[in-house]
Amino acid sequence: MTTTLTKPPAPDETSARQRRTKAKRAGGHMHAGPIAYIILALFTIGSLFPLVWTAIAASRDNNRLAQTPPPFWFGGGLFDKLELAWENANMGEAMINTTLVAGTSAITIVVMSTVAGFAFAKLRFRGRGALLLIVIGTMMVPPQLMIIPLYMVVAELGWTDQLQAVILPSLVNAFGVFFMRQYLVQALPDEIIEAARVDGASSWRVVWHVVFPAARPAMAVLGMLMFVQTWNDFLWPFLVLTQTGSPTVQVAVAGLGRGFTPDQSLIMAGALLGTLPLLIVFAIFGKQIVGGIMQGAVKG
Repeated sequence: MTTTLTKPPAPDETSARQRRTKAKRAGGHMHAGPIAYIILALFTIGSLFPLVWTAIAASRDNNRLAQTPPPFWFGGGLFDKLELAWENANMGEAMINTTLVAGTSAITIVVMSTVAGFAFAKLRFRGRGALLLIVIGTMMVPPQLMIIPLYMVVAELGWTDQLQAVILPSLVNAFGVFFMRQYLVQALPDEIIEAARVDGASSWRVVWHVVFPAARPAMAVLGMLMFVQTWNDFLWPFLVLTQTGSPTVQVAVAGLGRGFTPDQSLIMAGALLGTLPLLIVFAIFGKQIVGGIMQGAVKG
């Protein structure tokens, strides 16, 4: 009887095989089951339903919207109502004004919040903790309390019905400062700043060459949040702007609801027009925005 002996693998070959197995597992994809797809489909439908129903309501008339049950499918007047809302609300000028206001505010908030967040996160100066508490404390004050004194200042300067009355109060945001401070505490090691100091870099050069590249994911997320917030802002622009002057999108849409019997479908058409630019921006830059969020989560 002949016995065949199997030669055991060499230690190097065994370790290499184990590394390949671990790498294959790490690079493999986890496949979702049917329950996961059902849950995701339900959440997707629930998220899209308000937007879809706005388009449905814009395609109907007041009589049909007043009936019970309300319509759940499109009518034939959607594009006519969109054209009418575009003309009546002066939507072209309103979108240009809102893009200018939201873009200027978002860029300024991102830059100033990053610089201030870096100062609170990494610089050592007297009163840093007290100043940070004051900044956070301003977030607790309801915005409605500041409307009357702010309007008095704007009226004294003669800025009513002008875009600077909306832009200037939104150039600094306490949430942005706190957000960037929390991010830079974890994402920016002190060793990198010390190395830049050793190389002779000034504080502004450290901000430009070290802080901004490290904070890029959080800056993208903050910029998106501030742009959407400013675009959707209604109360303050409604008080200082008029539909016939320099309106923003929300002020223009509010003008569609005036009258003894407001045309609800026309208001819905204006709201749909005001939402489409945000959807287009997210469709174009959504991948970069989500990538910035995930990169920030990994760094944090």
